[in-house]
Amino acid sequence: MGSTAANVLETWHQIRVPLIVGGAAAWFYWKYCLYQPHPTVDRVPRRRYSGGGGSDDDDKPGRPEAADSPAGSAAGSDDERETAGADQEAADDATEIGGDGEAKTAGRKAAKRAPKVFRGSKAAKKAAAAKSGALADHNTVVFYSTLTGTSERYAAQLQAELGRQLGSPDGRIRLQNVDYVDDLDQYFLSCEAGAVYLFVVPSYVSESPLDFFVETLKETYNDFRVDSRPLSKLAGFAVFGLGDHESYPDEFCYQAKDIDKYMGKLGAPRAFPIGFGDVKTTAESAFADWTSHLATALRDPRPQVELADIADSDDEAEAKDIMDVEDLGRSVKAAKPTAAPKEMVGRDSPTYAALTKQGYTIVGSHSGVKICRWTKSALRGRGSCYKFAFYGIKSHLCMETTPSLSCSSKCVFCWRHGTNPVGTTWRWQVDQPEVILQGALEGHYKKIKQMRGVPGVQAERFTEAFTVRHCALSLVGEPIFYPYINEFVGMLHDRHISSFLVCNAQHPDELARMNQVTQLYVSIDASSKESLKAVDRPLHRDFWERFQRCLDILREKQSQRTVFRLTLVKGFNVDEVEGYADLVARGLPCFIEVKGVTYCGTSKSSPLTMQNVPFYEEVLEFVEALTAALKRRGMDYDIAAEHGHSCCVLIAHRRFFIDGEWHTHIDYARFFELLESGAAFGPMDYTAPTPAFAQYGSAEKGFNPDDERVVRKSKAAPSA
Repeated sequence: MGSTAANVLETWHQIRVPLIVGGAAAWFYWKYCLYQPHPTVDRVPRRRYSGGGGSDDDDKPGRPEAADSPAGSAAGSDDERETAGADQEAADDATEIGGDGEAKTAGRKAAKRAPKVFRGSKAAKKAAAAKSGALADHNTVVFYSTLTGTSERYAAQLQAELGRQLGSPDGRIRLQNVDYVDDLDQYFLSCEAGAVYLFVVPSYVSESPLDFFVETLKETYNDFRVDSRPLSKLAGFAVFGLGDHESYPDEFCYQAKDIDKYMGKLGAPRAFPIGFGDVKTTAESAFADWTSHLATALRDPRPQVELADIADSDDEAEAKDIMDVEDLGRSVKAAKPTAAPKEMVGRDSPTYAALTKQGYTIVGSHSGVKICRWTKSALRGRGSCYKFAFYGIKSHLCMETTPSLSCSSKCVFCWRHGTNPVGTTWRWQVDQPEVILQGALEGHYKKIKQMRGVPGVQAERFTEAFTVRHCALSLVGEPIFYPYINEFVGMLHDRHISSFLVCNAQHPDELARMNQVTQLYVSIDASSKESLKAVDRPLHRDFWERFQRCLDILREKQSQRTVFRLTLVKGFNVDEVEGYADLVARGLPCFIEVKGVTYCGTSKSSPLTMQNVPFYEEVLEFVEALTAALKRRGMDYDIAAEHGHSCCVLIAHRRFFIDGEWHTHIDYARFFELLESGAAFGPMDYTAPTPAFAQYGSAEKGFNPDDERVVRKSKAAPSA
């Protein structure tokens, strides 16, 4: 017994010092780090927020959020907030008056008297004032999304019925198609204080524009850079979903449920619970009942109450999912398989119908191919596009395709008028590159065959057209977005098909990973952040930072032939010569293509008219001014070639001016020889002379004299 006591005593003498020191350190950390504000940065413990109606209160990692009061309530009374404010001001005064040591001590003593709550700012008080009163007195936006017109009809019905029941003046309740909103952040990040948002949305099993809107709400909620409750300034929101329960019971109104869920998570208070309508059975009656009850709720003068003690149903499900390690095996067996990704363009989708109507052949689930008018023109001996004048590409040997119909921008001059899918991340099924290439070639050749009976088609060129020698990856969408773009380009090169890849300067990581292509383009549609947002209408919030990174990456790709593509749009970017010169200095491309915008008709998604299309003379004036601005910056660029029929001019670096003539054309046989050798090579290793008819200032203005130029006769003037 004595020996045991001696051993214990000896052990205590060995460990007592570390124990005492560790305990003191723990106490110091607890007292002065965990529970006291930092001298310059408040350390605020995170809390769980309750969303609108008290049903959305799950945590969001990485976001600064308000602290709970000592009693655990969401917010204290007015008296408590005033006391907290007074005590905090006393602490601030003490900090300012004393010296460094005295200020910290006085500040801590004063801060101890204040409960750990955030005081409402002036902006918050204004928002609270804006939310007071009956919701019927607030500006209301009825959002809808539609491909067939059904949701739009219900949304218009909701607008009319609420206007009648609430007696709202004209303009207070307005409709907004969320598919055509250029900047979603203006509604769902920086929203109008006191506004009411109503949603009438369908549910699509196939890809639709509504998918992007739902993804935007999710990304906003999970973005640590965004305030945790940006929609708390709203006075209320409500959602009505339309779906087909008989055909799709598992997906019935799932997008409406997601919108309702994430609007609440983003802080918007629910004005009324979500409603559902089955388009085959109860849609009309359910919508009428929901509208009537919604109107009653909007007339209620009592403010929306956010309950802090009602957990979100999703959080309850997550809590139930917490289990012991012993139960993991059974849970894995019982778990439902995750839903397969959607097809980007399903064959039964309205998007598929719209694109095929425009002349596309849809390849797989996310790719497309189409022959352009210049291919048809070249087959008839009536001229090739500017790529023949600048680079030696014969249009009847060119295939225009894309492995990704989806884009991360909604450019005002887009040919597709918003009919193609959009997204910032790849969320769809992925087709293999060999399937895409085979399908694209088959689709291209099928369309060439349709030209067989067109008058004027030359037999020799028609035969040659069945051996594609060039692929323009610029049809629509964002080709570099495709996860296997390098493999796809490699398969083109294996067949000795050259590659021109165009990207929109919004995917810098993908651009950095891009392997050798014959020519690499970056679209530069504006020179400033504000102008780029207006012209390209990019979907990424950090679009300008991405844009600049792409220019830096292009500058590093010295082994590639690189091109800036500038599309001039009057009223948007034609006055930005100096800004464009700065971008050229940053990216240092081999060539700069300047092209006037092509008018593609009017639509809901494009504000352009013929007034926005520059004349060729105006394009030339811009090019000359840009060249002069580059020379003032000490950069050796000059005008090399032109194609007046395409309203396009090429500026090239002077290193391509060899032995007194421009060498902007490509020696394609040499390119593949160098590529297959495995040796390092650069853009100067496979150049070829530019023909005289294509050089700037020539009488032909880039039109091949071997072709026949057809000028349409103008309508005869009416007789007097």
